[in-house]
Amino acid sequence: MVRMPAVAGMFYESDEHSLKERIKWCYLHEIGPGKIPGEIGNHRSIKGLISPHAGYPFSGPVAAHSYLELARDGMPETLIILCPNHTGIGSGLSAMTEGSWLTPLGEVEIDEPLAVALVDDYLLLDDDPSAHIKEHSCEVQLPFLQDITPDFKIVPICMMMQDLETSRELGQSIAKISHALGKDVVVIASTDFTHYQPHEVAKAQDAKVLEAISALDEGKMIQVIQDYNVTMCGYGPVTATMVAAKAMGATEAKILKYATSGETGGDYNAVVGYGSAVFR
Repeated sequence: MVRMPAVAGMFYESDEHSLKERIKWCYLHEIGPGKIPGEIGNHRSIKGLISPHAGYPFSGPVAAHSYLELARDGMPETLIILCPNHTGIGSGLSAMTEGSWLTPLGEVEIDEPLAVALVDDYLLLDDDPSAHIKEHSCEVQLPFLQDITPDFKIVPICMMMQDLETSRELGQSIAKISHALGKDVVVIASTDFTHYQPHEVAKAQDAKVLEAISALDEGKMIQVIQDYNVTMCGYGPVTATMVAAKAMGATEAKILKYATSGETGGDYNAVVGYGSAVFR
């Protein structure tokens, strides 16, 4: 099965040359890191990262911070991409266990042995491609990764269920199965932060969430989201990523960049917050 792109030509450019130019623009944007990835590193200290998933003109410069850091650190064998379910299609936790994903930069194969092992290990995780067909929040991560190197595989997991217990269990399963199979993985949490609030309100709310993430405290993060009614769409993916990263040896969370759509798009009245971070 080849999963065809759902948002090429909308969230990012639909042809290879224009998309590569857009990714370069993201890195060099004033909100971006200001540098383009060079030679891929071989440190492999990063266990997880956070990246936003809006259209590249809005969130791409923030996402570029995480991907520059990943390129410098070194690319893993497999990226497990955890994303929220915006469409309402599919099961509570939906993986794809075979085939590939197509973008304008080429095909990315699914790590079938790892995906199947995860579905077998965690009973709430289903093999359900339907959840991924129209979902954008995993897809938009792929061109950034492909721009670094074509030599990687993915396991895409779409999370409609994002409660603390389920997210923790998924994260624990990811760490356990990755270790059991001897897989070198990085877990990506695809999320945006506050949605459609004034710029200053979004910044203040999201700062509290980012503080909990910096402390590697997923329980505190969920409590802050509840206490302040933060409209963060991918809190489950972030929770699972934090749990998996810690179980794989991460001891540090570094917030790389936070900005809002007001800073990239110019409308400060109703913004979306974007953050990038790495766990190592």
